[in-house]
Amino acid sequence: MVYTKTGDGGTTSLVGGKRVKKCDPRVESYGTVDELNSHVGLLAEYARPVSKEIYTQLKAVQDDLFSIQTLLATEDEALYAKMPQIGDDDIKRLEGWIDAADATLPKLRSFVTAGGSVAGAQAHVARCVCRRAERRVVELTDSCQVAPELMRYLNRLSDYLFVISRKLVVSEGKEETFKKI
Repeated sequence: MVYTKTGDGGTTSLVGGKRVKKCDPRVESYGTVDELNSHVGLLAEYARPVSKEIYTQLKAVQDDLFSIQTLLATEDEALYAKMPQIGDDDIKRLEGWIDAADATLPKLRSFVTAGGSVAGAQAHVARCVCRRAERRVVELTDSCQVAPELMRYLNRLSDYLFVISRKLVVSEGKEETFKKI
């Protein structure tokens, strides 16, 4: 059954069963990462006909984001320790993808505005949601301990999404739009 009615009173369960308000900072954090994951999924579908490599990368990012969501939804330390973790290797993988894509792009001389193509614009939407997810996770650190790798991953992911937005536009043979300041 899809509906349980257990959340009708404004609470939800964390991994392990503890009930918290739906506005709890932990729920806000993993909920925003969930939203990001959905945007990345849409981006992957827009990217698929443009670049199989980027599509594959984005599917790996979705797997990582699901792990992050689960980690953020887990307060119980014993359960947390048994879950797939996000670590330095995951962050280095993102950095490698950023460096490889950026090396193929024209040097930036001004601000890039969202657009150029549907895929490029969706990458910018995902980047903005990623920044919000990062802010929610930083806010969560005020009330509980969060692995610093999760924040580093989200920070690096927003950089990746920026570079991929540019890469997709260029790969589609379209023009980036710039704002000169």
